[in-house]
Amino acid sequence: MSNASTILVVDDDRTIAEILEGYLTQAGYKVVVAHDGETAVHLIRNELPHLIVLDLMLPDKDGWDITRWIRGDSRLADIPVIMVTARVEDVDKIIGLELGADDYITKPFNGREVVARVRALLRRSQRELQTRNQIKIGRLNLDLDLHQLFVDNESITLTPTEYKLLHTLMESPNHTFTREELLEKGMGYAYEGMGRALDTHIKNLRHKIEKDPRNPEYIETVYSVGYRLVNL
Repeated sequence: MSNASTILVVDDDRTIAEILEGYLTQAGYKVVVAHDGETAVHLIRNELPHLIVLDLMLPDKDGWDITRWIRGDSRLADIPVIMVTARVEDVDKIIGLELGADDYITKPFNGREVVARVRALLRRSQRELQTRNQIKIGRLNLDLDLHQLFVDNESITLTPTEYKLLHTLMESPNHTFTREELLEKGMGYAYEGMGRALDTHIKNLRHKIEKDPRNPEYIETVYSVGYRLVNL
């Protein structure tokens, strides 16, 4: 699975959307595209993109409405938004920024400049998360100060052992931990016969964080070795 950040491009001009998709894909990002507001809202809810490049003028909902909706939803409010439009009036830019857009690009634009701004916003967003002492991977947000897990911004209660195990896995995404390592880090001891206890804790964690615990997207079993947490 890819560790690339997901960028949602929203533009009713398919040519412009394809150009943006090409530049961002070449820069190493995973890109999803919408050509109208309704599709954009659906993708935002389901994909939870790391950043949105949003055209102001759309055939149904405009970029202002979508930005207002994003900033009003606690689950989505931290997603950076770059507005892209052919309108050049300062008042339009001011309204967009006041509604919560993080940046503003006017058409015609340089594709490399868009990529540079995307990178800058993602770096800033990551720094802010680190400043708040959080680890965020996909839908998971582990607040290290509060010792609290949030999944899609909903608080999830963990036992102390579940918290330690998840903290260990999230600190080193995509790293495969042996069962002995997880027992030592999560439970403070490791000896023969405790493997079933670890499996039970992992099973309980999956029920709390996975959409489908039987087909986990985060905590993967590495057969004959242990477990790893995948950075989606």
